[in-house]
Amino acid sequence: MAGEIVKMGAVDRRRASGSNNRIKRIVIAGGAGFVGSHLCDRLHAQGHHILCVDNLETGRMSNINHLVGDARFEFRLHDVINPLIVEGPVDEIYNLACAASPPKYQIDPVHTFKTSILGALNLLDLARDKGARILQASTSEVYGDPEISPQPENYRGSVNTVGPRSCYDEGKRGAETLFHDYNDRYGVVTKIARIFNTYGPRMNPEDGRVVSNFVVQALSGRDITIYGTGEQTRSFCYVDDLVTGLIALMASPAEMTDPVNLGNPGEFTMQELARIVLDKTRSKSALVYRDLPVDDPRQRRPDITRARDRLGWEPTVPLMQGLDPTIAYFAAELRRNTKEPVRAS
Repeated sequence: MAGEIVKMGAVDRRRASGSNNRIKRIVIAGGAGFVGSHLCDRLHAQGHHILCVDNLETGRMSNINHLVGDARFEFRLHDVINPLIVEGPVDEIYNLACAASPPKYQIDPVHTFKTSILGALNLLDLARDKGARILQASTSEVYGDPEISPQPENYRGSVNTVGPRSCYDEGKRGAETLFHDYNDRYGVVTKIARIFNTYGPRMNPEDGRVVSNFVVQALSGRDITIYGTGEQTRSFCYVDDLVTGLIALMASPAEMTDPVNLGNPGEFTMQELARIVLDKTRSKSALVYRDLPVDDPRQRRPDITRARDRLGWEPTVPLMQGLDPTIAYFAAELRRNTKEPVRAS
């Protein structure tokens, strides 16, 4: 039930030994999810106290079980469409709460939209009350089906407001507006990260996004499903690189409130990705083609000039390297959870 506390640790606000960085209490909404759990790990390893908030709609306890029971980690089962009450100080809030893959967020589009808008409002109110910094995990989906490439942050996008993806795209755009307005009107220190396709261990095998789909299909010996001609492109950022970018953005100067693209500018067609996965998994799966979903972007590639110039950030893990631990993770997941043959050696 909402508000249930699995474990709460006392907040130690002493300075870390040998470090100039004060130990913080950090709220991570969506912290049991794919990206959120990696962020929990990184910030916890830095010595901070973590309040992980998740409704477990797409997040999984298996992603954070290794932290539960630690004195500096607290998990709270809660849906951010409802106000979040937190006793004591809060220094930073990361809002990663929302299903991010089309098959998942389209299950209940109204709830998806509420998560983006009401969730943003509730967490912004918490940040305003606590005097905390807050970061919004926005998305490259705000660019819609872009007419230019790569996409810089000042590109306003080409978004369909009444399509099957609109609940997510427009919800994230609305959340960005709220973050801007809370900074402008109330002085809340806000950060906006526009996240491009991210992959790595802890993705749900049933996530429905292209990397998880291709790898699971290849490992299971099933046909690899390519939508459209396969010539549409995506850019893939390894999760460790993304987490580094999120933390750097949160630590940036208070006046830096403009959206920042976080992603890997390396661009691959869907056919290229499929063949890389087939090669790495040594799978004999065939490629099959299906109709392109409505509003599926033809091209997605970030311009990361702003991240390089203002954060000193750029990704370091190329796709060919990051796929290895990702494939190993999925192979282990399939062995645990299914009786299907796993073909990875």
